[in-house]
Amino acid sequence: MTTAPFFKGMTYGWGSKHGEYRQPYAIDSMRKLRETGSEWIALSFWTYQDTIHATQIYFDYGYTVTDRDIEFAVKQAKSLGLRVCLKPVVNSRDGIWRAHIGFPNDNDASPYWEKWFESYSNFLCHYAELAEELDCEMLCIGCEMVKTESRSAQWRTLIAKLRTIYSGPIIYNANHGKEEGVDWFDAVDYIGTSAYYPVGVKPGDSAQSMATNWERYKPGLAALSARFNKPVVFMEIGCRSALGCATMPWDFTHKELPASESEQANFYQSTLQAFWDEPWFAGFFWWDWSAKLYAAEDAASNRGFGIYGKQAEHILKEYYAKTVVKQRL
Repeated sequence: MTTAPFFKGMTYGWGSKHGEYRQPYAIDSMRKLRETGSEWIALSFWTYQDTIHATQIYFDYGYTVTDRDIEFAVKQAKSLGLRVCLKPVVNSRDGIWRAHIGFPNDNDASPYWEKWFESYSNFLCHYAELAEELDCEMLCIGCEMVKTESRSAQWRTLIAKLRTIYSGPIIYNANHGKEEGVDWFDAVDYIGTSAYYPVGVKPGDSAQSMATNWERYKPGLAALSARFNKPVVFMEIGCRSALGCATMPWDFTHKELPASESEQANFYQSTLQAFWDEPWFAGFFWWDWSAKLYAAEDAASNRGFGIYGKQAEHILKEYYAKTVVKQRL
């Protein structure tokens, strides 16, 4: 038996622009993140391809955080005792969700797939080199790239190449309900997923009701872990502090919903309660903690994913203060 790590994590800095990681407010934000008891951050950022059918991924010098920004943030995290999972992401500039990036799976589309994977490989290899140089403790090699996931041979080739560059553990971030479509999870070290499962039945649902509803999803995730003999990590998990968002935890568009700290808090409580002691489960990277926080006095009216100053933060602190020791064959 070996002792398996447990990720007490938080996603940090999503949406940050060039230079923002180095601002005083970002330094203060990361300090406040550490105060939640988090031991890890997923340092998550994106660059673009023009459309979901484009074959070239490019660096946007006007938006994307630079290597210098990333180096600063990683060193800042390490100075606070945080470990870092570097999580580079590709988004489509046309606004369509990255899950749709790809081409038909037929012979006519094969040249397009080859060009896209060549570009994506160049993109990831760059950040794998950076993760190795900065001694990042984990690398996430993709996020919700659903349409690409059936290209198993190309993913395996890419992962083998990354292993020659980056010596740490590798994780892939599938999307909730789509995890079974990744038949190459054996090639990575952890099974990651964006676990935005709709455990709320109605707006204002209780934490206990949500915990009960989590039981519907646990057997499938446990079976996935057993199939590949890999722990499951919620590479993304969260819920906005707005009424009804536990029925659609992924939602960021319904700005009209009234603020509700309890909705978010109940989602956190139910999730932590449901998974904390599962032997096949290896932890959380909650979505998300911004590089620029809202004012503490605005927490009650804030309807975003952030938990700073909210009821959910207190719940997370209680759990993250606990010692976790899990054994794995």
